[in-house]
Amino acid sequence: MKQLRWGTPDALRKLLFDVVGWKSVTHTKGEREFPLKVQEKLQSLDYFQEYPNHLLLYDADLGRSFLTALYKHPDALKTIILISHFDTVNTEEYGEFEDFSCHPEELTKLLLGRIDEFPIDVQTDLKSGDYLFGRGTMDMKMGLVMHMGLIEKATVEQWTINLLLLTVPDEEVNSSGMRAAVPKLIEIKEKHDLTYTLFLNGEPVFTQEPGDRNFYVYSGSMGKIMPSALFFGQETHVGEPLTGITGPYIASFLTQRMEWNTEFQEKLWGETTPLPVTLQQKDLKQEYSAQTPHRSAALYNVFLMKRSAAEIMDIFEVVARSAAHACNQTYARICQEQSVKPVGNVSVMRYEDLVKHAIRKYGTDHVDALKEATIKNNEWDEREKSFRIADTLMIQCQELAPAIVLLYAPPFYPPVNSSADEVVTKCIDYLKVQGFEKFHLPVKQLHYFNGICDLSYLNYHDEGKGWKVFKTNMPVWGESYSIPFEAMEKLQAPVLNIGPFGKDAHKRTERLHINSAFAEVPTLVEGMIKLMARSGT
Repeated sequence: MKQLRWGTPDALRKLLFDVVGWKSVTHTKGEREFPLKVQEKLQSLDYFQEYPNHLLLYDADLGRSFLTALYKHPDALKTIILISHFDTVNTEEYGEFEDFSCHPEELTKLLLGRIDEFPIDVQTDLKSGDYLFGRGTMDMKMGLVMHMGLIEKATVEQWTINLLLLTVPDEEVNSSGMRAAVPKLIEIKEKHDLTYTLFLNGEPVFTQEPGDRNFYVYSGSMGKIMPSALFFGQETHVGEPLTGITGPYIASFLTQRMEWNTEFQEKLWGETTPLPVTLQQKDLKQEYSAQTPHRSAALYNVFLMKRSAAEIMDIFEVVARSAAHACNQTYARICQEQSVKPVGNVSVMRYEDLVKHAIRKYGTDHVDALKEATIKNNEWDEREKSFRIADTLMIQCQELAPAIVLLYAPPFYPPVNSSADEVVTKCIDYLKVQGFEKFHLPVKQLHYFNGICDLSYLNYHDEGKGWKVFKTNMPVWGESYSIPFEAMEKLQAPVLNIGPFGKDAHKRTERLHINSAFAEVPTLVEGMIKLMARSGT
């Protein structure tokens, strides 16, 4: 049998060093070039020299691409999709060691030389020699490296199951890569007559508490949604403060009620979503003057397990009405004490209602032109464009002020879960038994990945109202941001996440457990795939 390039722990380690060394921070040249380098690596395999049309690049956006590599056995229909992302967050926090942030061996030695600067748990891991430090080691280039090794092994050993490697850009910001890949997955399925059996992601394992030694597999992933608000008050001169009402003042009432609000928290299977928190709160006024800032905006982060966008908007509106009521009462009392006539009560409306009002007043063409002019501003990201579109419409409809306009800003990650699926149950049972027998590894199931990941765009279920509310209340929908809901509904295979153990993703102490990455997890995943190939599962 042909010798494998990536068939040993040492070979996988060397491949990881190559892949991590290709720095690929989101929205950089490195991210655009990365899939070309992966393609070059995979092209060296005999299988893809024989079947070059099974190794393809596809356009995502902004000059970025995602890559697919298909191993197809002539007698197999069952197909496992191996999913990873190759972008990383920035490296500025490495400071003087930033040039080594993507060179794990060198960085680990440098950090060991400055060990006293780090917390005790980091010092312990540095001394142990069990970890490799560096950006992308844990999150999540080792997942991609493991999948590359599995693809190679499948092609050489001719496993009787199909594997489709998919690696995408931009998971860390908007998941543009995965959203672009969803329709292509349907095309590939139909072109090659595949039956998608499992969507298998390789995101890393996170500890649940300090000192946690368990190895977790995830049968789902939490969703994430960003209910947001434009606060449109009434401008005035600072010398006459009560003849207007500022955006920040209105915003303060809603933010107090949104932060850590347990009404948004979900509990399922003994697991709980993190509480909501403010991701951004700011004025839209761009210069200093003696005019008060009457327009502000805020983004709130909410995690999901079962709830839809429609349900979150309903809760958000109740909270916003409570905030507006409190704001109106306080403002009216102060105005009464100061013998000043209030400018009016703060109302609450959804973005879709603002659009309807503007269309009645100006017509559809005028409203579309206003939106288009804002979308064309390349200096603003999708969140800023969302606020600016709502703001532009409110400027044209100031008879509605003062008001809180409720909207959704990108990104949106729908929750996904396959805990009750028979395929997933059998896979997890196998991992628990083999993990203990081969490595004395305590494998435990979590029903939701405690972060966000690209599995959210697969195996989608919704009666229709949920995503319709999302679309009608997202100002940039269909322009600079969209989600292929209809295509997602067609990809009805279960999801599972199995990746290597690591710590401190997105920190300068990001690190990967060596034995987990190069021995334990690749062995367990390989055995699980072979089990699926042999069985009727």
